Amino acid sequence: MRINSVTMMFFVDGDCVRSEWNANMNKGGTGSGSLSVLNLSSSSGTLPVKNRVHGETSASGPVNDLAQLFECPVCFDYVLPPILQCSSGHLVCSTCRPKLTCCPTCRGALGNIRNLAMEKVASTVMFPCKYASSGCNVSLLHTEKVEHEDCCEFRPYTCPCPGSSCKWLGSLEQVMPHLLHVHKSITTLQGEDIVFLATDINLPGAVDWVMMQSCFGHHFMLVLEKQEKVDGHQQFFAIVQLIGTRKQADNFAYKLELNGQRRRLTWEATPRSIHEGVASAIQNSDCLVFDTTIAQLFADCKGNLGINVTISIV
Repeated sequence: MRINSVTMMFFVDGDCVRSEWNANMNKGGTGSGSLSVLNLSSSSGTLPVKNRVHGETSASGPVNDLAQLFECPVCFDYVLPPILQCSSGHLVCSTCRPKLTCCPTCRGALGNIRNLAMEKVASTVMFPCKYASSGCNVSLLHTEKVEHEDCCEFRPYTCPCPGSSCKWLGSLEQVMPHLLHVHKSITTLQGEDIVFLATDINLPGAVDWVMMQSCFGHHFMLVLEKQEKVDGHQQFFAIVQLIGTRKQADNFAYKLELNGQRRRLTWEATPRSIHEGVASAIQNSDCLVFDTTIAQLFADCKGNLGINVTISIV
């Protein structure tokens, strides 16, 4: 059997687009071919593509330009499988779709028509990272896209203060100015070996204590979090995070130590990057963990708990 070509028709921003696969297929199912895209509304027969990173229009290689065909007309993110279309063939991403009552392109009913042809094309397209405008040059298959973007170093940083309702987002360089301007109550101590003093640890409910430590040209955030469990049992979680990237964090180690009444409790680890945050580490107990009984062994008579914190270069 010989297959000469396969043609797909779909709509992009109201224009009819034809995608053709020209192939030389042997009887055994092997062969080679090429994929081309034509804008049927364009007299030139090519599909101009706007490069959103550089703000330019180009007509580069058709396979690379295919990613532009998957742009959501609402948010300009990519429409990824499973792909649904309206009755006229227009696409919208899964994030925007639940918020719409009609197709944003033709105002027709959204419907629940699955576009299997576009899903087939999407499985072969290399999509740029959503943080390309911030400097990320990675392109990858849609099945790998979400995992990469979750840990992409170009992803905006959130406010690192635990338990805070602060919704700030910004670059790494803006984190410290934000903390100094908005969260002025956080104390900063200088030196690689300090004492983090958490006062009134007997306060009821969930409580967070935060302090900054500055050494080796970097800033570290020390966090002590008390959580109230369902059964009334309370636990403390102590951890250090670097105001920096994951790669920078790998260059340091920290040690937390409780001392008192001829007892010592120690935890050593690599600091977390604020890009990762501390929530997952606390959830997995990947930090210094102790309950109220242990806390009372090391606290003074006023309920103040001192934690020795040592930062070192590895």
